[in-house]
Amino acid sequence: MSMNPFCEIALEEALKIKESGLAKEVVAVTMGPSNCVDTLRTGLAMGADRGIHVEAARDLVPLSVAKVLKKLVEVENPGLLILGKQAIDDDCNQTGQMIAALLGWPQGTFASKVVLDKEKQVATVDREVDGGLETLCLDLPAVITTDLRLNQPRYATLPNIMKAKSKPIKRYTPEELNVEIKSDLEVVQVTEPPKRKAGVILSSVDELIDKLKNEAHVI
Repeated sequence: MSMNPFCEIALEEALKIKESGLAKEVVAVTMGPSNCVDTLRTGLAMGADRGIHVEAARDLVPLSVAKVLKKLVEVENPGLLILGKQAIDDDCNQTGQMIAALLGWPQGTFASKVVLDKEKQVATVDREVDGGLETLCLDLPAVITTDLRLNQPRYATLPNIMKAKSKPIKRYTPEELNVEIKSDLEVVQVTEPPKRKAGVILSSVDELIDKLKNEAHVI
């Protein structure tokens, strides 16, 4: 129904790289049923030059997405692959790492800052870790996955939304890319978290202390 927020950040970073003169073209990719094209058009309206839609009727697990991306990389030969660090529906956080492994490319995950050096053909990536910031230097081509603090995505303006309607979208099927879509995972069960009890209005501090001590057992 809408673009994954982390992928929106990835697209914004790609657009900034192009605007700085370090890239010639930004290609946006989506996978899924036909209505995914609407989201792809949003990416084109933000500024991507063209789009690729891989039509897939069934749900895609991260490994299948990575295999499809590998085939597209072989077709497109990009200098940099930027993805959101995870999807907000399944929270897998696996696709970027898997595509880097399949391609044999270096990877910088959870990027909060990206600096490219076109002459040296390297990317410097700052990533937020528990102890602070970690800085990596990656040889290009490379895979980068984006974190929340990397940038603030732009809004698509009305003129650009109109222009996006005429931008090209190349369509593939997994079969055309020689990728078998299958899942090695089975979702056994999905359950909601237990509902919280209704709040209680207390009449005094003494009553609050009594409940914290004898019911909640926190003091």
